[in-house]
Amino acid sequence: MLDMALSAAMVILDPERLSFVALGVLIGLALGVIPGLGGVVGLSLLLPFTFDMDPLTALAFLVGLQAVVVTSDTIPAILFGVPGTVGSAATILDGHPMAKKGLAARAFGASFSASVLGGLFGALFLALSIPLLRPVILSFGSPELLAFCVFGLSLVGVLSGKARLKGLAAAAIGVMIATTGEEPNTAIERWTFGTLYLLDGIPLVPLALGLFALPELADMAIARRSIPTDSMRATRHGQMAGIRDTLRNFPLVLRGSAIGSVLGAVPGIGASVIDWIAYGHALRSCKGAAETFGKGDVRGVIASESSNNAKEGGALVSTIAFGVPATAAMALLLGAFLIHGLTPGPDMLSTRLDVTYTLVWTIALANILGSGLCFLFANQLAGIARIRVGVLVPIVLSVTFIGAFQGSRQWGDIVVLLLFGLLGWGMKRVRWPRPPLLLGFVLGGLIERYMFISFQRYDAEWLTRPIVIGMFALTLFGIARPLFARLRKGVSRATKSYEFALQRERIDADFAFTSLALVFFVTCIVVASSWEFGARLVPEIVGITGCFFAVLQLVNRTIVRSTAANGESSGTARGPGPESMDLEETFADLTSQQLRHRALRFFGWCLFVVVAATVIGLLPALALFLLGFTISEGRERWPAAVTLAVITSAAWYVIFHMILRVPWPAAWLGDTFPILRSLPSGSLL
Repeated sequence: MLDMALSAAMVILDPERLSFVALGVLIGLALGVIPGLGGVVGLSLLLPFTFDMDPLTALAFLVGLQAVVVTSDTIPAILFGVPGTVGSAATILDGHPMAKKGLAARAFGASFSASVLGGLFGALFLALSIPLLRPVILSFGSPELLAFCVFGLSLVGVLSGKARLKGLAAAAIGVMIATTGEEPNTAIERWTFGTLYLLDGIPLVPLALGLFALPELADMAIARRSIPTDSMRATRHGQMAGIRDTLRNFPLVLRGSAIGSVLGAVPGIGASVIDWIAYGHALRSCKGAAETFGKGDVRGVIASESSNNAKEGGALVSTIAFGVPATAAMALLLGAFLIHGLTPGPDMLSTRLDVTYTLVWTIALANILGSGLCFLFANQLAGIARIRVGVLVPIVLSVTFIGAFQGSRQWGDIVVLLLFGLLGWGMKRVRWPRPPLLLGFVLGGLIERYMFISFQRYDAEWLTRPIVIGMFALTLFGIARPLFARLRKGVSRATKSYEFALQRERIDADFAFTSLALVFFVTCIVVASSWEFGARLVPEIVGITGCFFAVLQLVNRTIVRSTAANGESSGTARGPGPESMDLEETFADLTSQQLRHRALRFFGWCLFVVVAATVIGLLPALALFLLGFTISEGRERWPAAVTLAVITSAAWYVIFHMILRVPWPAAWLGDTFPILRSLPSGSLL
C-alpha cells in the first residue's frame, strides 16, 4: 500500500494534472466567497466539463474545488457577517466581532491556518482509514452493499434537521426518479413518456443544477441584496498574529479536526452541523470560553474552521468505501465516479487503490494551495463578494445553462434544468430538504443494481445474512426512534397530552406540496403494478415507503396537537410553524406579492433562454439574455449592460466553443437556412 501511495503522489504531481488541481482550487475559492453558492453548485457546474478528462484528472479537479470552498467562505463571514456557505456559519460568532474591533487580519490568519491544518488532518484520516477498512470491505457482497446504501439513505433523511419525515420522503422521490429509463434486465421503459431522451434516464448534471444552482440564483435575483462595502482589510502583520494564535491552540485544532473527520464520515450530518458541534465543544472545554465566546474570541474561529475543512477527508471515507455519500457534494462526486467508470466499494480499495490515494494527495495539496492563496489574496477575494447581484446572477446563470446542456447534449437537458429548478425553488420555500432527493437519485441506480443481483444470486436468502440484518435493523431503529421518542415524551409528561384535531391553519403550501408527493407515490405504484417483477420491484417498494412517510407528515402537520393540562393548546414539538413565503429572513423586506412577481420574472427569463435558444441557438440566446437581464432586473445602464454582454459572450465563445469544442444544439434558424451553418461560427446555430 505504501508503494501505491507513493505512485499516486507521482501521478498527482504530473504538471498537467497539478494544473487542474490548481484550477479547481481557484474556482472553489471564488465560489466560497459568494454567499449562496458553494461546493454543490460548483461541482454541478464543472462536472459536465470533466467528461473528456481521464478519471484521475477529473476527480482531482473536482476534489480540489470541493476541498477549499470552506476555506474562502470565511472571508465574507468575518468581514460582513454573512457566511459564504453554511460551513462557516459558526465562524461568524467570533470572526465578525473581531473584524468590528479591527482584528479582521488576525481572524483571517487564525482561520486560514486552522483550515489548512484541519484539511491535512482530514487527508491523513482518509489515508489511515484505507488499510483498516480494506479487509472489511473486500469481504462484502452485493447484499451488504445494498444494506449500507439503504442505511446511508435513511441517515440522510433522518438527519434533515427537524424535517425528518420530509427528508425521508424526499429521498424516496429521488430513488423513484432514478428508475426513469429502460430497465436493463427486462427492457421495460419506465416513466419515459414515449421520448427517446428519457430512455437512458435523467442525467445527473441538469438535475443537480436545477435543484441547487437555480434556486440559489433565483433567491439572489429576487432579494436584489448586495453585500455592503467594508473598509476592513487584511494586513500581513495581523495574519501572522492569527497564525501564532492557531499554533498556541494546537490541541484545540486537533480536537476540532478529529470532530470534523469522524462526523464527516457519517452520512447525513454535513457541514451545517459539524462546525457547530466543534464550536460547542470548544465552548465547553476552553478556559474562560463562557465569558469570551461570541464576543471576538479567536478560539471560536479556530474550532469552527479546523472542523469544517477536516470533514472533507472524512466524507470521502464513506463515499469511497461504502458508496454512501456523506453530503450532497459527495453525492455529486459519487456521480462523477460512476460517470468515469469507477464503482465505489471494494474496487476502490483493491484494483483502483491508485485512485483512492490520488484523492488523499489531492485533498492535502488543495488545502495547502487554497490556504496559501487566501493568505496572499484575502482582500482581492473579498472583492468578489461585493459584485452587484444584477451583474453576478446573469453571468453565473448563463454558464449554468451551458453546463446543464453537457448532461447528454440534448435539448431535454435544458428542460430538465428548468423543471427541477422550479421543483428545487418550491422545496426551498416549503422547507423540504433538497440534498436527500439528490442522494436518493444518485444511490437509486446502485440500490436497484445491488437488489437485482442479490435476488438473482441468493434469492431471498440474502435477507438472513448477519450484516444485512444488522444494517436493516439500524435503519429501522434510526427511522422509528424519533417517532417513538416524541410519543414517549408526550405520554410521560403529566401536564401534557396529545389530542387529534384538524388544524385548518396548517393547510398551507407545505400541506399542498406533501399532498402532491403522496399523489406522486400512489401514481407510481399504480403504473408500476403492470410491469414485470424485475422492473416493478424497486418502484413499488420505494412508492409504498414514500406513501408511508408522506401520510405521516400530513398527519403530523394537520392533526396531531399537544395540549396542556389546563386545556390550552401548547403547539407541537415538531419545529418551525407553517411556512410563510414572505416571512423568510431572505425576503423579510418583501411582500408576498412582490416575491411572487419577482420569482415569475426570474423564471420567465429562464424560459426566454429556452425559447430563444431553440430559435437562434444557445450561445446567441445567452447573449440576448445577458443584455436584457442586466438592464431590466439588474438596473444597469445600457453601456454597462452591453459591455457585460459582449465580454461575457466572447469569453464563453472562446472557452466553450474554441477550447472545449462544445457541440451546440441545432436551432430552428440553422435548420431552416442550412447555408448559415457554412459561415464562420455557423455551428452555433
